[in-house]
Amino acid sequence: MPTHPIHHITAICSNAQACLDFYVGVLGLRLVKRTINFDDPGTYHFYFGDETGSPGTILTFFPWDSMSSGRPGTGQTIATAYAVPAGSLEMWQQRLSSAGVSADPIATRFGERVLALRDGDGLVIELIETGWAAGLPAWANGDVPADMAVRAFHSSTISVDGYERTARVLREQFGYAEGASANDRFRFQTGQSPIAGVIDLLCQPDRRRGAMGTGTIHHIAFRAADDGEHLALRGALVQSGLNVTPVLDRTYFKSIYFREPGGVIFEVATDGPGMLIDESRETLGESLRLPSWLEGNRQQIESILPTIHLPGKKLQ
Repeated sequence: MPTHPIHHITAICSNAQACLDFYVGVLGLRLVKRTINFDDPGTYHFYFGDETGSPGTILTFFPWDSMSSGRPGTGQTIATAYAVPAGSLEMWQQRLSSAGVSADPIATRFGERVLALRDGDGLVIELIETGWAAGLPAWANGDVPADMAVRAFHSSTISVDGYERTARVLREQFGYAEGASANDRFRFQTGQSPIAGVIDLLCQPDRRRGAMGTGTIHHIAFRAADDGEHLALRGALVQSGLNVTPVLDRTYFKSIYFREPGGVIFEVATDGPGMLIDESRETLGESLRLPSWLEGNRQQIESILPTIHLPGKKLQ
């Protein structure tokens, strides 16, 4: 059966400029798309990723400054992990310390070294040393040296009060196989390319239910290679008894959404058409992109959105 690694992860932040400063200025990601929340056009939607915004590298944000802080807990994706080259975590400790970002001590998880940190809203980001990270290109114009730059997603951690039904969706619908486990952490992986192919389920029945808000992850999206695979998976999900949205056009991909049995919002997004559909490789993220049905409202939308800038660069 087809396997479905992570396509992107979408989170909520409290301040648009602070989000850009951290993810571009500190973590060294590229802002590959600056658009709006299609369901809330008065709100930005930022996409951060590798040089071209490849599936498996994309972390996106809705900056909702009027929203209260969220509470991480069960029924949520609670951590996003990036792969970094082996031997780079000490350099990351120095970089984060210089930027005033606190991080946990380096730990080991399933034989890999892990450095956990939090952004300004408390969202957990993990940097995990892997042998395959150095084989992927680093963004040439990024602010982080290539020997330590983040490459792609390593994994994502989901907190659930009972993991079996969520695990069944990962196995039977998304093609994941159960791997190692330790204490309350159960690892699932696609078994093909390691890029963005790992989901860790944390079984935490005594933890409080999570509450959506700033500093939390809104949803996690899985990859579908094309429209045919997308529709086939939607049919299989419906057949299994899940309530799935119709296919929605998100310009850069097509999407379906559903809540898995543990309460987490899952999305399935197509690989195409991708981030280069309306901007060149060189100018990705530099201008505000609107879907065609909102282009006539550009002046009104731009008047509502806050003024922002990339570290060291003025946006159009």
